Amino acid sequence: MSILIKNIKKLVQVEDNIRLKVAGKDMAHVQSIDDGWLFLENDKISGFGSMKSLPDINAEKTIDATGKMVFPSFVDSHTHLVYAGSREIEYIDKIKGLSYEEIAKRGGGILNSSKRLQAASEEELYHAAKLRIEEIIAQGTGAVEIKSGYGLNTEAELKMLRVIRRLKETMPVQIKATFLGAHAVPAEYKGKQTEYVDLVINEMIPAVAAEDLADYIDVFCDKGFFTVEDTDRMLMAGIKYGLRPKIHANELDYSGGVQVGVKYNALSVDHLEYVDDEEIEALLNSETMPTILPGAAFFLGLEYSPVRKMMDAGLPVAIASDFNPGSSPSGNMKFMMSLACINYKMLPEEVINATTINTAYAMGLSEELGSIAVGKKANIFITKEIPTIEFMPYAYGSDLIDTVILKGQIVKLLNC
Repeated sequence: MSILIKNIKKLVQVEDNIRLKVAGKDMAHVQSIDDGWLFLENDKISGFGSMKSLPDINAEKTIDATGKMVFPSFVDSHTHLVYAGSREIEYIDKIKGLSYEEIAKRGGGILNSSKRLQAASEEELYHAAKLRIEEIIAQGTGAVEIKSGYGLNTEAELKMLRVIRRLKETMPVQIKATFLGAHAVPAEYKGKQTEYVDLVINEMIPAVAAEDLADYIDVFCDKGFFTVEDTDRMLMAGIKYGLRPKIHANELDYSGGVQVGVKYNALSVDHLEYVDDEEIEALLNSETMPTILPGAAFFLGLEYSPVRKMMDAGLPVAIASDFNPGSSPSGNMKFMMSLACINYKMLPEEVINATTINTAYAMGLSEELGSIAVGKKANIFITKEIPTIEFMPYAYGSDLIDTVILKGQIVKLLNC
């Protein structure tokens, strides 16, 4: 199919030369074209420019975007959206003052989700996750990373990853799968953490690799979860099976997770509420993308990552949703932009870069997604009529998306 979008008020995040990521002061700049056009052929971006330069194009469908803007689809590089059941009772515990760690010690948190997931069928998990993916598509997301980690035994972890594989095969979004067997220590391994790490290394990772179920491996390297030594062992084992690391790090304290992630060339280190000069120095000399999760910090009342300090030092920053039932029950990337502007004092241009190009990098997809560039995947959304790009994060509760196009196909078309 070919689609011509014309009279675009502003075509946002355009690139003549594809960048893999945006760092430091460059994050405050987004290249756009006023009064533009965009041509999509099959599943690729074929051309774009100002209306003054519009050539004679014979498109199967033409969309008039007068008063509207076109953005590249959001890329969400950190989610846990395959799960069984919500955890709103723990939400009440949080309101009453219990901490994340206190809830976890009582059998809540990840262990609660693990118990539910182990009891659920693949079919139940697939249909619940499918609804969540349809929701985030409507909110502008065109690519999403999904982690396992609520199984916490070999059979259940494989079940989760098979569900993710089915989602890859049936949903229009681009999906990457991450094996996160080391999300928490199961209750039956309390006091025997090393034995569980051995299970992950000797049984889970080989089983995941045998079915080619994951693109990446992740470990929750943080206070009360897995140590640097545990993480070191599991990442090394994953790499031997072709799984590149992505790390949960420094959400609850300085854990050494950033440094061990950099040591093993992790694609990203995520959360990062606790970051100081040592972590920044390690990241500066790496190919690892620092990724903040504003939804989790907001929902849990955590420290806010020192994003301005990181960017001032020259680092790139990505923003993902952490969509999960316990600490960030939302995959709305537009809302994540708003939280980053309000709580982290990021500029609208910075959050656009952080939710498109840089998250695409954190999924290993920035050559295909994250900007409007010839040859990239035709994953875009058309807004409703809005005055400025700043209005996107400003109007934090408003649905501003009119039309979603993924892989060159119209997924959502309203009022057009």
